[in-house]
Amino acid sequence: MLTQQPGSCRGTSAVAIFRGACPRRILLLLTFLAAAAAADRPAIVGIANFVVKTDNIDEARKFYTGVLGYAELFSHQRPGVSADIVVFKVNDRQYIEVTQVLAKASDDKLIQIGFETRDARKLRDYIEERGVAAPAKVGRDGDGNLSFVVKDPEGHNVEFVEYLKGSKHSRNFEKSLSANRISDHIIHVGVHVKDSAAQDKFYRNVLGFRPQWKGGPQDDRIDWISLMTPDGNNWIEYMMWRDAPPDAKQLGVWHHVCVGTLDIQGVYKTVQERGYKPPREPRIGRDGRWLLQLYDKNDTRVEVMVRKPVERPCCSENLDPYIP
Repeated sequence: MLTQQPGSCRGTSAVAIFRGACPRRILLLLTFLAAAAAADRPAIVGIANFVVKTDNIDEARKFYTGVLGYAELFSHQRPGVSADIVVFKVNDRQYIEVTQVLAKASDDKLIQIGFETRDARKLRDYIEERGVAAPAKVGRDGDGNLSFVVKDPEGHNVEFVEYLKGSKHSRNFEKSLSANRISDHIIHVGVHVKDSAAQDKFYRNVLGFRPQWKGGPQDDRIDWISLMTPDGNNWIEYMMWRDAPPDAKQLGVWHHVCVGTLDIQGVYKTVQERGYKPPREPRIGRDGRWLLQLYDKNDTRVEVMVRKPVERPCCSENLDPYIP
């Protein structure tokens, strides 16, 4: 059931791109140009963590370990969170974290999303210089890594972490990589967004995230906007707020984590064998990819995706350069 993370495209020249020979790989050239323009920005290489609330940690264990197959690595604490947080390991650099602090079913479940950087201190300085409120300094956190948290324009907590030698995470590299995992990598995280232009000032203008795809349930409506990490193959997905304020169930759909597979039907069969009944069978999404939706006890969504589309996407070109 394990899947390898996608590799980068090769053999694509700038001339070929401009001639339209490989339109979905335009992002390769854009990435090069963005890297040249932001040479002083430390690398942001991918998603590090997705942290949510539950009202029953034992039920969360049944889902994240018993159904999804992720080993429970350790428990730790985070500032502002009153209870221990259980860390489920997706791979050495990506984690799903759950804590029993949900007071009411109507509360938002999302605590934070996190990204890995190669230089946390320099990144803190970089984003503060560009007008983003940041902590006064970056020190070792309770896990022994360098990390700091800021808020994006929508108020979501966004962590940047630099894994250090000797930390809780690095001491467990190459350990607790369960053979029962339905996937061995996180592809993207989703957050609800009211103002995409305001979000873009943070994710695109300051951090250098790159356009990947945008679309919606109808061809003339853009509800989902995907932006790739500047220096990696993961992305964040804006889940646009169009109508009435969302209820808790809707927020659980929007605030989601997506893991990758090459065998969506195999995952569908596996989770059922483990006692979980998905609300619906796998289907092809508007982006042309196979998708399967799973939910924990408190309605936080875990999406399973085959990265390579099998149909032409609606609404816009898919600029994902890491499609195998």
